[in-house]
Amino acid sequence: MRKIKDILRHRHEAGLSYRGIAQSLSIGYGTAVDYLTRAKQAGLSWPIPEDLCERDLGRLLFPTQPVTGQRRFAEPDFPAIHLELKNKTMTKQLLWQEYRQQHPEDGYSYAQFCHRYNEWLGRQQRSHAPVTPGRGEAVR
Repeated sequence: MRKIKDILRHRHEAGLSYRGIAQSLSIGYGTAVDYLTRAKQAGLSWPIPEDLCERDLGRLLFPTQPVTGQRRFAEPDFPAIHLELKNKTMTKQLLWQEYRQQHPEDGYSYAQFCHRYNEWLGRQQRSHAPVTPGRGEAVR
């Protein structure tokens, strides 16, 4: 939860330094600096209007973030990716590059792409093929 109002109050009413604000509110020093810098850039003055809630303050300080708070990603076609990976010359890296070319704005990072592929792979049912005994193993 953001503490924008508290940060502004500590700075303007109590006159605390960035470090003092960070210690008082148990937040990072960089967070205090960032929020106060953003408030200055947004033209916020003290006292702020009482009807301005934390959510509205957050939108003023972080205008590039989507209003919904959730980012949507294009889901890769994991069954097709799995089939492509059976080709010895194909790699996850190449498939991810193709995926990002198709989805430059809403595509997963390579790490997330691999993570989600491995999760998908783990949910697939394994075939119940009979186990062939190796050397020295008895047949049951």
